[in-house]
Amino acid sequence: MPASGVTAAAIAARLSAIGLPTRVEEHTRFTTVEAEVPETLSAESWREVLDVVAEADRFGLLATSLNGRTLWVAVRKTVPTTGDVGGPGYQR
Repeated sequence: MPASGVTAAAIAARLSAIGLPTRVEEHTRFTTVEAEVPETLSAESWREVLDVVAEADRFGLLATSLNGRTLWVAVRKTVPTTGDVGGPGYQR
């Protein structure tokens, strides 16, 4: 598992321990964690959530009247430092 996956899994585990159901997804350049946030989350739990998401490269909260509140975090995958990182046709 890439380092981003390990970090994302640790974030997901900590959010789950707070009581938020999570899902982890691998993407080409990053790993994401999403968690549904109940309306009744206490101020203390919010402080814990903010401590957790501080470990991510990006995070946000999507709130809609239809789907409630979804917390998301993204952890960047490490970019290769050698080899053909630009891909075919990349000009230096």
